[in-house]
Amino acid sequence: MPAPAIRRNIVGVTAETVTNVSSTDFPGHWPGEDHSWNINHFRRVFKVKFYRNTPLLSQFDLIHTDAAIANTLRRIMIAEVPTLAIESVYVSNNTSIIQDEVLAHRLGLVPLRGDKDALRGLSWYLRGEDVIPREPTDEDTVVLYLKKTCERNPEAKKTDTDPDKLYTGHNVYASDIVFEPAGRQIKDFAHDPVRAANPDILIAKLRPGQEIDLTMHCVKGIGQDHAKFSPVATASYRLLPDIKIKKPIRGKAAERFAACFPKGVIAVREGEDGQKEAVVDNVRNDTVSREVLRHDEFKGIVELGRVRDHFIFSVESTGQFDADEIFLSAVGTLKAKTINLKRDIYKMLRKQALDAKRAREAVEEATEEADVMDTQ
Repeated sequence: MPAPAIRRNIVGVTAETVTNVSSTDFPGHWPGEDHSWNINHFRRVFKVKFYRNTPLLSQFDLIHTDAAIANTLRRIMIAEVPTLAIESVYVSNNTSIIQDEVLAHRLGLVPLRGDKDALRGLSWYLRGEDVIPREPTDEDTVVLYLKKTCERNPEAKKTDTDPDKLYTGHNVYASDIVFEPAGRQIKDFAHDPVRAANPDILIAKLRPGQEIDLTMHCVKGIGQDHAKFSPVATASYRLLPDIKIKKPIRGKAAERFAACFPKGVIAVREGEDGQKEAVVDNVRNDTVSREVLRHDEFKGIVELGRVRDHFIFSVESTGQFDADEIFLSAVGTLKAKTINLKRDIYKMLRKQALDAKRAREAVEEATEEADVMDTQ
């Protein structure tokens, strides 16, 4: 007899091993059961639930899907959602202690933000060895400026040692980056100009007489080319924990049992007989640390696992796009990839059919010629 369907979907977590790691929901594995792919069934059971959604952080669940799909979406969010970042830095003057190339690298990693529709409307700037370089335009390039000079504060006291009192302009922050629109950018970014997503990022420190004066060109790119184009700081998922209490745990043991899990996972409540009893309250808070399996008094009483097709996602945006928008963009990218793959498969099948037809015609033609020669 096969195990109950609900337990088939649980990856077992024991003190030393992990069990039931292979997926079995494919045709022919379970006798008398049809697990073939069905789009209508997928639409009926697949769910997306948001538990937290802020501009910089989204936490949501993908339920009843495969790990391959969940991991594909995660990788697309990290590496294939296009964003705007500083690509080229033209240094007019840099007398700070930071070398030009190091300063350019730091600037490239500063996340930018601005009008989202205008950012999406920017064209890709063609670059690389296999394309013809062209001059940047207002359709594909955003220009930023940074100019900062450090001077002594004439009002500072001789006994002051604090740089904030001794100097002015000695800290160069991301907020000092200035956007100067050109062409259609004047209208597109009128209400939400391009700027640093976090204005408090410290870029450099100066001392009297030191100056930074440079121009930056920003273009669209993807994280696959460079990490600075990645729209997320982190994009991760984990399987939903599963905790099954096989026998009642009461009294002082209930409190010891709850202490084996992170706060909020196990609740100690009063049972019908007035005695305290441990119950599962919120499995989402569990980290599956296996601490409870170290205690002999709980052996055989509790089973730990993870739900194979329930993925808890956490997406943290760098600020250019909202975290949920990044997820939706990843879904759109995956859809476009599947459409392109389907088209290429059809092309391949048509080519194979055409090649087979030509081969048959060649064989038939050769056979006819052989028959004619034999008759002669």
